[in-house]
Amino acid sequence: MRYEKGHKEATRQRIVETAAARFREEGIAGVGVANLMSDIGLTQGGFYNHFESKDDLASEAIALAWQGTYQRLSNALKQAKGGGLEALIDSYLSKEHRQHVAKGCVAAALSAEIARGSTFVRATFSEGIEQLTDLIAGGLPSSLPTKQRRGIAMSIVATLVGTLVLARAVSDPALSDQILLNGRRAALALVESAK
Repeated sequence: MRYEKGHKEATRQRIVETAAARFREEGIAGVGVANLMSDIGLTQGGFYNHFESKDDLASEAIALAWQGTYQRLSNALKQAKGGGLEALIDSYLSKEHRQHVAKGCVAAALSAEIARGSTFVRATFSEGIEQLTDLIAGGLPSSLPTKQRRGIAMSIVATLVGTLVLARAVSDPALSDQILLNGRRAALALVESAK
């Protein structure tokens, strides 16, 4: 059976997109290759026409997830009205982001699992952390030395990710909201410390 030009690339992209959402929702270990391929109407054997291993797929899925997060936060940072780091923080620590794990930040969804993962997958994850740190550092005053801006930006990233992880983990909605609010305050205090 002959496929149209671009079919293989389109299929690969569909696999990566599905994996990016499912990995964030269920964890990398929680998603089997056979089940993932079945979800998109393909066989497990077809997986190996596109990827050498599950780690190969995980790396691409993580990179795609980071692109989505970076784009969303970059857009918030550049908003015409109310943009800047406050808008970025509000976007990241929103109730909507808390509720939509499959579309959210890969760091908040998978950090603990990735820490135990392969060097290959961790390297892709690390690139995303670096890009997010650079994005936030770019929103801080340029009068600060680069090292200081990056240090504050890393602290903001850690505050955002940790806050979202805890807000998702607790069972009490009121406590979750309080965690988001206090995390927002802490992140904004870090921004203020740079002025």
